Amino acid sequence: MARALAPAAILSFAISLPAWAEQPVKNPLADSETWQDLQYDVVGDAQIGNADTLLSLDAPYRAHDAATVPIVLKQLDPNVEISAATVVIDENPAPIAGVFTFSPAMGELDFEMRVRVNQYSNIRVIAETPDGLHMTGRFVKASGGCSAPASKDPEVALASMGKMKLRSFGQEAQVSTPRREAQIMIRHPNYSGLQRDQVTQLFIPAHFIDHIEVWQGEELLFTMDGGISISENPAFRFTYNDNGTTMLTVKATDTEGNTFEKDLPKAAAS
Repeated sequence: MARALAPAAILSFAISLPAWAEQPVKNPLADSETWQDLQYDVVGDAQIGNADTLLSLDAPYRAHDAATVPIVLKQLDPNVEISAATVVIDENPAPIAGVFTFSPAMGELDFEMRVRVNQYSNIRVIAETPDGLHMTGRFVKASGGCSAPASKDPEVALASMGKMKLRSFGQEAQVSTPRREAQIMIRHPNYSGLQRDQVTQLFIPAHFIDHIEVWQGEELLFTMDGGISISENPAFRFTYNDNGTTMLTVKATDTEGNTFEKDLPKAAAS
């Protein structure tokens, strides 16, 4: 018979486990009185079903940086079309982080973005499908994301505003249509209106990207109508069905009336 480990040995073994061997912390949606107040403003009288078998939302239980919290949407049921999704952060000053629409060219949804979280909060995604709305989400421990200082001096940030970059991550053959993974990055301070100038200590007025469209040729991939909860220098990583065009075109506007548009060559896989 194998000899049982002494308590001290068990403790020593546990301490020596590498980080990847630790069990992940589960963070399902928590009860939220705030959501009860918000729900009608977000979806009206529409009934909301459970999306746990349709779509997953992955987010850290305890965020490393409240101003850039990564969230990943992954479709679980490939047989259901997800045409739109609303991302809500219950406790943020402006809870609707973004409303997204997805064309059939996005295929099976796999979409990542970064958001601000102002205090411990549920992050929820409400997916729109042919048979109605479905919701899932995570509870995230983070605070101060909407008021966190910008990473660059305002003059420097505004000087580079609107610059865009595309990273491509290769393609995977699926039936007759190649799948490609890409990340689009847009330089913009996305000021929330809650941040202070570090020199004058005055609040910096809200100034953020409020609309984005991503096209491949004449085929729309996705749109976003966003608010202050999208992080500084917005970045979106996603998969899509490549239609053979050589460019992705990004069109964006911000709350100051600026427009940005750029054709980004589909670079070699990195």
